[in-house]
Amino acid sequence: MSTAGRRHRYVGPAELLDLVRPGSEGRVVRSAADLDAWLSGRDKDELAEPFTHVVGLDGLLRLAPRRSEHVACAGGADVLGAGEMGFGRAAGLRVVREVSNQSTGYCPHLDSWPAVARALDRVGIDRPAGFTHAVVFRRCTTCREINIVREDEFVCVFCGSELPVQWNVAA
Repeated sequence: MSTAGRRHRYVGPAELLDLVRPGSEGRVVRSAADLDAWLSGRDKDELAEPFTHVVGLDGLLRLAPRRSEHVACAGGADVLGAGEMGFGRAAGLRVVREVSNQSTGYCPHLDSWPAVARALDRVGIDRPAGFTHAVVFRRCTTCREINIVREDEFVCVFCGSELPVQWNVAA
């Protein structure tokens, strides 16, 4: 792993990767003004739910509407982080109210938080100290399916085998 963070490759369905086209990337957010301009163009219903986010290998935050695929938001590229992010206002400024690593296309490790935090700090907006909703992903070594671990039960929901304790999705 580099000092920039763990690189996550796309591990989701191939047919979604095949749909990625040049220019389909999410909106790059470099500053609070960029974020405000992009969010100002969203309707009230969109603002009420979290958005799709990725952090590219360049360390920049990219956003897309919630029902967008993470792989499209990333333009098909590897990422340092991916998940969902919700915004609000505090003292008239945009703030991150919720942020997760919930992306079944990239299944990012929990250690992707520092890359997400650095991207948000670069933008210059207030954020939580960590993921507000952290998702634990594991690949079953028996059937090879990707699982979301719930309530610390490391058991494959597809075949019943024990799941590894260590993150292994990219394996």
